[in-house]
Amino acid sequence: MKYLPGFVLRKFISTGSLDVTFPDGRIMHFQGNSPGPHAGLRFLTPRAVRSVLLNPGLAFGEAYMDGEVEPQGCSLYDLLHLLMLNSMVPAGHVGESLAAASRYVRRRFIQFNPEVRSRRNVAHHYDLGEPLYDLFLDQDRQYSCAYFHTGEETLEEAQEAKKRHIAAKLRLTRPGLSVLDIGCGWGGMALTLAKDYGAIVTGITLSEEQLRTARRRAQEAGLADRVRFELRDYRTLMGPYDRIVSVGMFEHVGIGHYRTFFGKVKECLAEDGVALIHSIGRGDGPGTTNPWIDKYIFPGGYSPALSETLAAVELSGLYLTDCEILRLHYAKTIEIWRERFARNRDRAKALYDERFCRMFEFYLAGAELSFLVQGHMNFQLQLTRSQTVVPLTRDYIEQAESTIPLR
Repeated sequence: MKYLPGFVLRKFISTGSLDVTFPDGRIMHFQGNSPGPHAGLRFLTPRAVRSVLLNPGLAFGEAYMDGEVEPQGCSLYDLLHLLMLNSMVPAGHVGESLAAASRYVRRRFIQFNPEVRSRRNVAHHYDLGEPLYDLFLDQDRQYSCAYFHTGEETLEEAQEAKKRHIAAKLRLTRPGLSVLDIGCGWGGMALTLAKDYGAIVTGITLSEEQLRTARRRAQEAGLADRVRFELRDYRTLMGPYDRIVSVGMFEHVGIGHYRTFFGKVKECLAEDGVALIHSIGRGDGPGTTNPWIDKYIFPGGYSPALSETLAAVELSGLYLTDCEILRLHYAKTIEIWRERFARNRDRAKALYDERFCRMFEFYLAGAELSFLVQGHMNFQLQLTRSQTVVPLTRDYIEQAESTIPLR
């Protein structure tokens, strides 16, 4: 056992370099064949060494949460940067290679999300308490990828730009259009569409906390007659609606339910309607959810490859009329979230505890890096039931955005 960690890490580190201090005080240096970042790692317990060797995808995050591994001479972000770069070659770590193969075989079971399980999964993360999200989100509490024209915008400006960009693709050309918001969060998108575009919006969520907040915000904004929020699963919906929007919800559907989801979108969309689906995706093909993320952050969640998403769209009979890939917008968004959370760490610890803070730091750093060094991105799919509903070119998007100034 004494020599096994060195053998595994020597095969694993192919890019950059890593210094590792073991519980008995031994220090080993691992140098990859390709240039890259340098980081240091310290194991504080033999248990952490064993568990990380056997199942690093799950055990490394748990060991960090429990204080059994620590970055040494660098930040957690720096350490994860190096490790995630090297994890792009899973065959370099035997334990992770076997675990990843097992997860892939079982992924439909892992992502099996009937209504009861979906409610439980949503509550696990989104019902953590509003004070937590106030520590790092923008004022409108948009918990999804922002849209940066230059990269210099504030988070608030970029989230407003995201909503405006989506509204332009929805073709809200006249007031009074009915809009369905699937996975409405705390209500920000729905309220914006009602206030700035005159839409009549129905928002649905499975989070009881989000529902209470969204309803309160509608009352406070004087929009309760134009915006209705419901605690409801998408599979129970009835249409028709002139427009359908879903931002950051498709990641929670599960691969075995994609045909049901897009079938329901088609069923609920008016014949001349437009739908816009905004989701995290992966540009490197189908895969699996990291087991630590699945256990502690988003149970049942999965960021789909565009290939498996479009296959379900094709089977639904909907037309794909526009597809946009947002490559680094979410990395920039999460970078700001991570910085804000770090500034408010003491407040987060007062709300929860040290272990929770370490969990959330690990989540934010890993999420940002998944867009920077791995295959993650965001996509926006515009869908219709008719080919003639939207203009021939994309010029209308920029024109529509320019009519609503950013606040």
